[in-house]
Amino acid sequence: MRILIIHTFYQTPGGEDTVFQQEASLLSQDHQVRTLTFQNKKGWRGALQTLSSIWNILAANRLKETLQEFKPDIVHLHNTHYAAGPILIRTIAKQGIPQVMTLHNFRLLCPSATLYHHNHLFLDSLKEEFPWTAIKERAFNNSVIKTFLLALNYWFHRKIGTWQKVNRYINLSTFAKTIFVDSTLRVAAEKFAVKPNFVFPPASIVAAPKPYFIYVGRLSDEKGILNLIEAIKGTDLELQIIGGGPLAEEVKNRINSHPNIVYLGFKPRADILPLVASAQALIVPSVCFEGMPITILESYSVGTAVLCSNLGPLPELIVPDKTGQTFDPYNKAEIVACLTQWKDRTVDEKDEIRKTCLAYYFSNFTPEINENKLLAIYRDAIEDKKLNK
Repeated sequence: MRILIIHTFYQTPGGEDTVFQQEASLLSQDHQVRTLTFQNKKGWRGALQTLSSIWNILAANRLKETLQEFKPDIVHLHNTHYAAGPILIRTIAKQGIPQVMTLHNFRLLCPSATLYHHNHLFLDSLKEEFPWTAIKERAFNNSVIKTFLLALNYWFHRKIGTWQKVNRYINLSTFAKTIFVDSTLRVAAEKFAVKPNFVFPPASIVAAPKPYFIYVGRLSDEKGILNLIEAIKGTDLELQIIGGGPLAEEVKNRINSHPNIVYLGFKPRADILPLVASAQALIVPSVCFEGMPITILESYSVGTAVLCSNLGPLPELIVPDKTGQTFDPYNKAEIVACLTQWKDRTVDEKDEIRKTCLAYYFSNFTPEINENKLLAIYRDAIEDKKLNK
């Protein structure tokens, strides 16, 4: 199969970039794959990209040339915001080529993209025909103008039927699919397919069990890191924190004089996995609706359990008492109780949990399983295109 994969890189690398790169690498092993990428800019260049995003002729022409040269059987879109724009969808449809789009976030529904704003869940846009509340609340970059421009862009393409031209959308969870199906987007439910992310199995890692828990991720409000710190400081629970972000300095200040919490800074994946493999469990205390955290899949791939927030799609990734447990991320006592209960399990119980986590990874999140699901979605998209010419 000839597959064109399209992605726009954010200014700061993130999980979407990793998924795009991993899927392109995986599919390249058995198929003819070409990638087309765009890069978001800063400053006045970024402003021009934002303004042109509603109808980016240059991006459309670049895509059209690639389509005519490569002649793909299917096009798979990841992020188009904001250097490329939704015009890519119309360009692909005009060429008569089936297309699939992975929905890594909720930007089609709300300018916030995360359904999180001002330190709480923000769901108003899901039932509004035009997201006036999001504009009023400055849901994108804390700016009325930027939020309005983004809202206008996606509303305009909703009105002219751009989103209907995608043959299959990929949701990372059943939870996310339900939100899209029940929203004002009004795309038929059968156009949404659920396919989780995957990770490549790690090289052999010898885990020496240690007493600490571990947090790996962005240090920002929506990730719930400060709630986690406040819950366990002053306890006998040990926590190691890995990552960077806007709250890095705040994290350092809050753990000062609390020796049971250690901040290790930002580390490459090769250095992180051995630390995760030796941990009691990975902690994911998010207070937002996550997509599909790669860190959870990586944790399972090295046999480490996951203790996470009970919000959004995260409970879908947990087999209670087998691969992990959930907790209320706002309830400090519940967080401490969850971690303490996990720490106090017997050696035999922990060994059994590690085996279960590994089995769960190999049953759900391997490259082979992901490729089979992805190709099935591609075939459905191709059939849909034939039926709806």
